[in-house]
Amino acid sequence: MISVIIATRDRARLLETTLDAVVRQECPAGTFEVIVVDNASVDDTAAVVASIEHRTRVPVVYLSETRPGKSHALNMAITRARGELLVFTDDDVLPSPGWLAAYVSAFEETDADFGAGRIVPLWEAPPPAWMSPALYGALAIPNGGNRRLRLAKGLNEHVMPIGANMAIRRHVIEHVGGWNPNLGKLEGTLRTGEDHEFALKMMHAGFTGVYEPSAWVQHRVPAERLRLAYFQRWFNNNGIIVAGLEEAYPTTARYVFNVPRYLWRQFGGDVLALSGAVVTCDRARAAGAGLRLGWFVGYLRGRWNRRTTTRRGGHAIAVPRV
Repeated sequence: MISVIIATRDRARLLETTLDAVVRQECPAGTFEVIVVDNASVDDTAAVVASIEHRTRVPVVYLSETRPGKSHALNMAITRARGELLVFTDDDVLPSPGWLAAYVSAFEETDADFGAGRIVPLWEAPPPAWMSPALYGALAIPNGGNRRLRLAKGLNEHVMPIGANMAIRRHVIEHVGGWNPNLGKLEGTLRTGEDHEFALKMMHAGFTGVYEPSAWVQHRVPAERLRLAYFQRWFNNNGIIVAGLEEAYPTTARYVFNVPRYLWRQFGGDVLALSGAVVTCDRARAAGAGLRLGWFVGYLRGRWNRRTTTRRGGHAIAVPRV
């Protein structure tokens, strides 16, 4: 049994399109279920789910989680899911017809513990001239390429499973626990990091995964996110979050002023890249280097503020177990 899990909030119309694509998957109806967790919506999300449920043979389960935050919704879903393979997507995603079948084949052929699929952007407006694939992570549309890859600690770590398109065997979650409610999407914020931390937990526990490009989805990119101000906020916030993850999952043993030495080298390279891009009027290169510098500023804030908090007796964030 496969459980497809979708957390949603106030996106009834988008959710309906996503659910239509999920229940039409090229898998026998009795082999998978769909679990929708409504994270305190005030629109007609419940009615949309009920409508889909009545016109499909695929079991569709509606759950309500009133505590704000996507992590709470995911943690509720995994306690109610019946599947041994849990497949996750978002309410603004369009899975391809063979999405689930591709995951099934990949897990059978590789014996992986978790999987990540390809994510293709579905632009609501043409991307600006300064946009480049290096910035796609801020839009949750990373593209790992066209080849199947093995994923593990220290191996192909540039491919990170994220909530728009990932699959996890149940025994992995039973071992590492659920998603951190202090991280993840929250209404009115650009808070992220729940998927990044979860991936680190899996890899540090010794689990291995597979990147399967044929398990592909389209992820909508709203026009309002194609503004430089959005990227500036996202990169700065993400730097703060990644700085916190460094405490639990160190990336190196070499630090300068409590910051990994390799990040100082990256900082110097970005300063030079920005200077060169300004001289050559390369907008895409300038945007990439400038946003990475903003990320580094956020990282410094996160590391140095955390260091002060620790000295004052602060506590690490607890990761929930389910």
